[in-house]
Amino acid sequence: MQLFSRFSLLLSLASLWVARAQVISAGTTVQLGSNYYFVPGTPVASLKLTENASALGQLQTLGGNGTAPFIAFSFITSTVSSFSVSDLQNITSTWSSIDDVWTPSFLEGIYLSFNGSGNAVSGLMAGNGTSIVISSESFSGGVSLTATIPPGPYFVSPFTGQIFEAWLLYNDEQQSFVYGTIPDGKGGFQQLSAHIPGAATESVAVPSRLYFTPTAQQPLAGARIGTAPSIQRLIDGGAIIVGKTKASQFANGETATDDWVDYHSPYNPRGDGYQDGSSSSTGSGTAIAAYPWLDYAVGSDTGGSMRGPAGVNGAYGNRPSHGAVDLTDVMPLSPEMDTAGIFARDAKSWLTAGTWWYENFTTFTQFPKTILFPVDEWGSSFLTNPPKNGTANFIFNAFIEQLEGFLNTTRTEINLTTMWNATSPLIANVSNPPPPLRENLNLTYEALISIDQVQLVADPFIALYQETFSGQAPFIDPAPLTRIDAITNKTVFMNWFQDTVLNGTDPTTCSPAIYLYPQSDGSTLYRNLYISPPTPPFGFGAGRIASFTGVPDMVVPIGELPYNSTITNTTEALPVTISFLAQMNCDLMLFNLFAALADAGILKPVFTGQSLFSLAPIEE
Repeated sequence: MQLFSRFSLLLSLASLWVARAQVISAGTTVQLGSNYYFVPGTPVASLKLTENASALGQLQTLGGNGTAPFIAFSFITSTVSSFSVSDLQNITSTWSSIDDVWTPSFLEGIYLSFNGSGNAVSGLMAGNGTSIVISSESFSGGVSLTATIPPGPYFVSPFTGQIFEAWLLYNDEQQSFVYGTIPDGKGGFQQLSAHIPGAATESVAVPSRLYFTPTAQQPLAGARIGTAPSIQRLIDGGAIIVGKTKASQFANGETATDDWVDYHSPYNPRGDGYQDGSSSSTGSGTAIAAYPWLDYAVGSDTGGSMRGPAGVNGAYGNRPSHGAVDLTDVMPLSPEMDTAGIFARDAKSWLTAGTWWYENFTTFTQFPKTILFPVDEWGSSFLTNPPKNGTANFIFNAFIEQLEGFLNTTRTEINLTTMWNATSPLIANVSNPPPPLRENLNLTYEALISIDQVQLVADPFIALYQETFSGQAPFIDPAPLTRIDAITNKTVFMNWFQDTVLNGTDPTTCSPAIYLYPQSDGSTLYRNLYISPPTPPFGFGAGRIASFTGVPDMVVPIGELPYNSTITNTTEALPVTISFLAQMNCDLMLFNLFAALADAGILKPVFTGQSLFSLAPIEE
């Protein structure tokens, strides 16, 4: 035993040594002024401090013998003939206007890549809070870099001379993000490890805009995107992925706060700040409407997941033509309808992103002259009563009039329902006229998303989850669970339950079996507690079996459960009941069964009033 213990200890120590040898920095969070920054673990370059002993000494002095791990630096490039204080002021003024990451606090140190003539170093330290100025190799005794880096804010190690990018940390007050992301150095991304101290929400890190210059090959260089899948084309265009935004579970429609369980629904920043953000691309829609440091956000749209958030959050957002982008490896809701869109805050930048992302489309610069105005969608009141100022219809109408003027045309009023009745291909069957438009399409969307997502996503996911976690089923939010269970396998489930579970029929007993499940368990559900507004009955459970299979479900009272009432402050009781299921058309068999149980004293009659079985006060 002692030998085994010593051997185990040696193995543990060896494992610990190996683990320590493989430690890799995940980055550091630092505070500069009132801001918090993430300093990545990998430097982008280094100062060759051995070229200038004076600069090395100054940096180490500023480092305070290890008390200051970083010094905030502004790296500046200039080609003017003689760089002066006014040149510095012009540059930093521009930086302040276009970049949220750089602040005057980064003037603690200045590194000047200067190709002009004269002594540009003198005078730059006056009035800027600058403690050290280092010039490039173009000066005698200058300090060169191990790699070329863009101008902007950086953090420099005073002892190693390593140069690190500065990523400003933002709080996700709207709770739009699942997590922030940073490049992993391998062409991909990893979860951000930094967090603003004391913040109750996720933090998102953004790099300086000064690091990037848009080009024809990368028109989105530096643009910050909160993202969902299918974004490699945007990355190729130079976009910076700063985080993974929240979507409702399985991309199904959910409403705050009723349906969101595993994640809290993001906050719509518009109006009072407490409106629903729509879904499923809720995080992207709320984020683009809330955060000025975010340039774009992407999401998916199958039945309105982009358009809904764009509308209620007041942003540009689109559902593109089907097939506009490759959705390989994107979680499907219905491949026949799935698309991917992008949110923006202005039409011009939206055009830039859209032109790049949807690369397979042809550009047209001439516009149609027909504006179709479906009166059955707008409502008869829009036509009979001119829209009044202060109403949404007034705003709609004013915009349409402007559009008419721009296109030099007028709207064409149509009635989509009437057109369907007159021109539907189904009218060929005169004896069986086509159903109304909305009735004809009523179940189309629900059926498609249910069939597709169950087969493509839900079944494989649930099977893998149960295999991984010893048969345990995963948690699924109410909205996607409804769609998963309600339509897709109804017929299969019905046949299986009747034939396999209840084992068909019996010529003697009608049903070879009865199926029991608890109907009520005496639990409280106080009506003076605020719960969700009325909604369709979502979800699947034992109570849905009869609905889907057509078998009888009959409930009988078998007891009552005492509880301490918060209303009367006394002991009360609630019913405990059970359900009996039997084969289809075997109802009378169950009725006769219950009568026989009563004759045997097994089932009892119940009283009216507070208690089922006793007129006396309930005692625990």
